[in-house]
Amino acid sequence: TTASRSWFSSSPAGQPFIHSLSQITRSLYISSGVAANNKFLLSSNHITTVINASVEVVNTFYDNIQYLQVPVTDTPNSHIYNFFDIIAAHIHSEDMKQGRALLHCVAGVSRSATFCLAYLMKYHAMTLLDAHAWTKTRRPIIRPNNGFWEQLIHYEFKLFSRNTVKMISSPVGVIPDIYHKEVQSMMQM
Repeated sequence: TTASRSWFSSSPAGQPFIHSLSQITRSLYISSGVAANNKFLLSSNHITTVINASVEVVNTFYDNIQYLQVPVTDTPNSHIYNFFDIIAAHIHSEDMKQGRALLHCVAGVSRSATFCLAYLMKYHAMTLLDAHAWTKTRRPIIRPNNGFWEQLIHYEFKLFSRNTVKMISSPVGVIPDIYHKEVQSMMQM
């Protein structure tokens, strides 16, 4: 994925603060709902479209910004998969127009991160493992719920006919294998 890295911004790693915008690529940001309604943050980051991946957050509409709502709840049984292609295409379209998209949910942790990972797989040809690692460096608080992980794994297989992340059994239930070490250290405490 070295070739796709050139598409990414060279700015410093995303800030871990929940109420800030985290830049993922030159044209994609993730934030909380509070940050997504902050006129100063939107204008200073030149956001041209806001994608609200929640049912809870009501957006404040500002001039010259396009708004899109994906009404999905942050529960493992929510069907987010059907929106992957639509949202990824919308973000890609903004990128092609030199625009900037902001993905948000309530905290910028699960739903918006899930859409971000789907976009990176589809339009930057990143594996799910690489997309997660990259996004986590830019926004360390991301953590899609397990149902979203299962749907991302299915999407990765649809795109690449292989998987880099799999669901495994653990003492705390079924989890993505990338969390295995974290659960092991928790269990040793």
